[in-house]
Amino acid sequence: MHDFDYEAPTSLTEAMALVARHGGRARMMAGGTDLIDQIRMGRFAPDLLIDVKRIPELNQLASTDDGLRVGAAVPCFRIYGESKVVQHYTALADSCRIIGGVQIQSRASIGGNLCNSGPAADSTPSMIALGGVAIAEGPDGRRDIPVETFCTGPGKNALQPFELLTEIRFDTPAPHSGSCYRRLIPRNEMDIAVVGVGAAVTLDPEGRNFISARVALGAVAATPLFVEDAGTSLMGQPVNDATIEKAAGATREAASPITDMRGTKEYRLHVTAVLTRRVINAAVARARGETVDYRPGH
Repeated sequence: MHDFDYEAPTSLTEAMALVARHGGRARMMAGGTDLIDQIRMGRFAPDLLIDVKRIPELNQLASTDDGLRVGAAVPCFRIYGESKVVQHYTALADSCRIIGGVQIQSRASIGGNLCNSGPAADSTPSMIALGGVAIAEGPDGRRDIPVETFCTGPGKNALQPFELLTEIRFDTPAPHSGSCYRRLIPRNEMDIAVVGVGAAVTLDPEGRNFISARVALGAVAATPLFVEDAGTSLMGQPVNDATIEKAAGATREAASPITDMRGTKEYRLHVTAVLTRRVINAAVARARGETVDYRPGH
């Protein structure tokens, strides 16, 4: 492995100073579950790793009346272990439960997952569906970046040189809201999604009609996709199979998958529609106050 120095700053100011001092030869590390492997494989060769796990601002996890704030370094196990996240931001908890195993979940963070900017990332479709906003700090101050525009290509994102992702924020869901994330993986190959779908819906008080919806996809394009047409097709419509089928058709239309060792293009398009139907139905059930059990691996 490439030799590198290591620093673990305890303040955001100290971290930003290290970034400025080392320029493009430094890389931020939250959990390191992707980064260490990428260094080992030669994708990156930094002179310095800056471990951000000790910075208080990046470790906050707070749910208030105004919404949810998740520091970029908060590990997955803390997120799905927080009762308010499980209750109100359920798709995010769904994602965090299936990112690797228990050991990985003690280090991996949704901030690191987002900055890694993998097309098949499990947490990004959930963050998009829940309307997440990434907060970046840099020499020119703070920037708010909608998560749906954060990833710009495989392994590429909207962060500017010397910027650091500090947290992701979510508004408080409206009453009668529910969300869900599901993926399909090839267990005999690797723990990476063939297709991932996240959805968040808000229903009328009777639970009969969609008020609003957001749907996002993973592993079917060069970046995670916000499928605005799928959500638009649900708005104001009755909750029934025909309405949900239109949304499934919109996600299939938006997807542009490739054929690789995890599945063919045709298979991924089929799975996209199937998972969209299942995820929207699960989100609807949760919006109605019904229990949708989490099953490992699903």
